[in-house]
This record gives sequence, structure tokens and C-alpha cells, in this order.
Amino acid sequence: MPYAPGVSLIDDVALEPLVPDLGRVEERLAGAVEAADPLLDEVAGHLLKAGGKRLRPALTLGSAYAARGAAAASADAVTGAAAVELVHLGSLYHDDVIDEAEIRRGVPSVNARWSNIVAILAGDFLLARASALAASLGADVAALLADTIGELCRGQVLELAHLFDVGRTEESYLSSVEGKTASLMATACRIGGMVSGVDDTTLDSLTRFGHHLGICFQVVDDVLDVTATEAELGKPAGNDVHEGVYTLPVIHAAAASAELRDLLGRRLDWPEVRTVVGLVATPEIIASSMAVAREHADAATRALTEAGRLDPAVCERLGTLVDGMVRRTN
Repeated sequence: MPYAPGVSLIDDVALEPLVPDLGRVEERLAGAVEAADPLLDEVAGHLLKAGGKRLRPALTLGSAYAARGAAAASADAVTGAAAVELVHLGSLYHDDVIDEAEIRRGVPSVNARWSNIVAILAGDFLLARASALAASLGADVAALLADTIGELCRGQVLELAHLFDVGRTEESYLSSVEGKTASLMATACRIGGMVSGVDDTTLDSLTRFGHHLGICFQVVDDVLDVTATEAELGKPAGNDVHEGVYTLPVIHAAAASAELRDLLGRRLDWPEVRTVVGLVATPEIIASSMAVAREHADAATRALTEAGRLDPAVCERLGTLVDGMVRRTN
């Protein structure tokens, strides 16, 4: 399946209770972001009303189905799914301040419409609401979500520490990805198992699935940043290069090209960015980057198949999610 804007990866999963259960998650999210102050209420619900893929709550629900069968999710699974999505939303509010973004999900970003301060405080509010939902599920879930928020911060700070760094290594890149992307996906899956009462071995298998899925997801996103069109991305191709974020394709290409290394290391204008994209988006570099994505896709699939106490039919459907991520670059 070629990359298509607006098409959710979870459409391929085709688990019967998923759509109605995601509707329950939406209701839980709407209630969680309500605030007595009119401005905070409007700002906190701004991105929620703009929609989104809801991939992370789908992972929580999917893990619960894998643990207990493809029937309607428990109320605790719905609450856990809402908690992880609120962490994701809160992080987006903060990311848009960092990136000075003007558009998010087709609407003005909170920082552009109101201010950076309002966006930061609203993001904090969403993280607080996520923590409250997690606490309602027990101390173990609350502690896990707190640790995950810390990992999100670690991964983002590590990325910021290497802006415009021509010497950024693949190891540093992957460490950042593990924090800023994979940690929340792993937690989404782990919470689905925790609220379903699975044993520790099965819980670890679900967590590994989410971890490797998250790395695959981010690597594919970074490949698309240099191969997809602006219409497909919703932003200019090479935007990461413009911002000084050198992702895996750029790291691989810079190791092989002195011409590219000479261009990097500073903020580029857009014609220069397009030159860089042309040097990066070669068949060899894309193949080497996608090899890393496939390595983690395979590891995600193995994590499911090695977990003997999960529903095999549900695991097979979750495997289509892995396949769909890799196919986005076709």
C-alpha cells in the first residue's frame, strides 16, 4: 500500500471491537480534558477536536484483546488508552513550541493561535490529566506512566543536544527514538496487558512489541521526510534537515558523502534543503535505512509470536499493523 495522507494504519487491523472501543476512548478523552476555566477548556480540547490517528490507544486496546480475546475492552483498558493518548497530546503541545510550528493536524497550533506560554501550560494540564487517569488504575500504572513521561523528555533533550550535529551517530539517533517515540508505544501496550492481568512474561512480550513497533514507526517517518511529497507529509519535504534534526537517512548518507557533510552543520535555506534531500534520498540510503526499520518490524512480530499466552488470531491482526508501517514507503 503506498503512503497515503489521512489513511490510518489501524484501518488494516480490522478487529471488530476496535472502532466502537476507540469511540469509548474519545468519550473518555473529552471528559478528561474538560476544565472549569473557559480558556483552558478551549485550549486543552483544541487538538483533541482536530482528530488524529489514535495509534497509541489502539495499541492499548489491541494488547488487551490479545490478552483476553477480541471482545469489547474493559473500562480499565479504555481508561488506560485515554491516558496514553493524553500524554501524546501533551507532548505535541510542547513539541510545537520547540519547533515553532504553526499548523498541527490541519489546524493552527496552540502556540500559534494563543501563545507559547498557553501551549506549555495546556500541555502540562494534559499530562496532569493523563496522570490522574493512570492513578485511577493503580500505583503500578501511575509509576509506569510517570517513568514514560521522563523517557519522552530524555529522548527529546537528546535530540536537541544534537541539532545541526554532522557527527551524530546511529546509536545516538536510536537512543533518542527509544525515548521520544518508542517508550510511549511500549507503555501503551504494557498498560493493555497490565489491566488485563497477564503474567510477567507475557507483559514483557507486549512491551517489546510496542518498543520495536515504535522504533520502526519513527524510522519510517524519517524516511518519508526525505521521500514523500509536501502534499503527503503536510509539511515541506526535508523539514527535519531544515530544523537541524539529522535522522537515520541523513546519518547514513553523511557517512558516505563528503559533499553532504560540507552542506550540513548549519541552518539551510530551502533550496539548499532540497539539494540535501536529493543527496540523501538515493536508493542505497533508503534501502539501508529501511533495513533498520525492517529489523525492528521483525523483532516486533517475534515478540508477539513468542508470547504463548496471547490470542493468536489477535496477534495475527496486530502483525498487519507492523506490515502496514513498513509498506508506507512503497
